[in-house]
Amino acid sequence: MLNIVIFGAPGSGKGTQSELLVEKYGVNHISTGDVLRAEIKNATSLGKVAQGYIEQGQLIPDDLMIDILASVLDGFKESKGVIFDGFPRTIAQAEALKKMLNGRGQEVTLMLDLEVPEDVLMDRLIKRGQQTGRADDNEETIKKRLHVYHTQTAPLIDWYKQEGKHHHIEGFGELEKIFGDICEAIEKKK
Repeated sequence: MLNIVIFGAPGSGKGTQSELLVEKYGVNHISTGDVLRAEIKNATSLGKVAQGYIEQGQLIPDDLMIDILASVLDGFKESKGVIFDGFPRTIAQAEALKKMLNGRGQEVTLMLDLEVPEDVLMDRLIKRGQQTGRADDNEETIKKRLHVYHTQTAPLIDWYKQEGKHHHIEGFGELEKIFGDICEAIEKKK
């Protein structure tokens, strides 16, 4: 099993790189953002609760996300692995993910840390908001999301370094170069 945590600030290219990884390695992709947006769009009870957190630029409660991820993961039959995109975002979530995977006889293979300068992130997210109409891609919410990332999520880098799973990737520049660096890191861990 090739289980990858793709990590980076909002706008770092996690979704784009995940699509390329799915195509190359035949793994499944779990984007917590996509899962949550679908719940919101369908106006489920989870979606209504999640919408309140997202609109404030806050993270979804851990137990709720783990239950969602476990359900989605268990729905994949004969999977070659999974890309976790947008999860974990805190050390507590990383510990819960490790426990959930261990209970299934699996583990995280590696964590890909896409690093992008903040001014590039801001430009990317504002452009994405203009193109897609995503309500959370406006300057005020982006600043909140980046603050949450730096204060709550960035500490995961050290946690995954201690686990021996961290791999730093320059997440800006030519798309093909970034993807090549990611594939090189994966091949070393396989």
